[in-house]
Amino acid sequence: MDALLLEYLPILIFLGLATGLAAAMLAASYIIGRQKPDTEKNSAYECGFEAFDDARTRFDVRFYLVAILFIIFDLEVAFLFPWAISLRDIGLFGFWSMVVFLGILTVGFIYEWRKGALEWE
Repeated sequence: MDALLLEYLPILIFLGLATGLAAAMLAASYIIGRQKPDTEKNSAYECGFEAFDDARTRFDVRFYLVAILFIIFDLEVAFLFPWAISLRDIGLFGFWSMVVFLGILTVGFIYEWRKGALEWE
């Protein structure tokens, strides 16, 4: 049992060093870096919103549509790889289950397309 646990020692040393190095870098950036934000640092950068504004402000619904579009493609890829690898084992039922799944994702993609989420001004 001790020999088996001894095999995990390099992994524990690596995790300890990684954690210590990350903590040291965070501490060094806090100690060395200036902690005086100016107006330029607090200004709106890419998103167009003020940096420290109310979190419940309204913004364009297209952000939600882009998020839905990302989820559609992300889910598709996340489920297609394991499905493709185990297609021989799951048989015809697994094939038609994936066809239904891809059909639902296609309906979502068509919805996004009709709403204009792919066209950005």
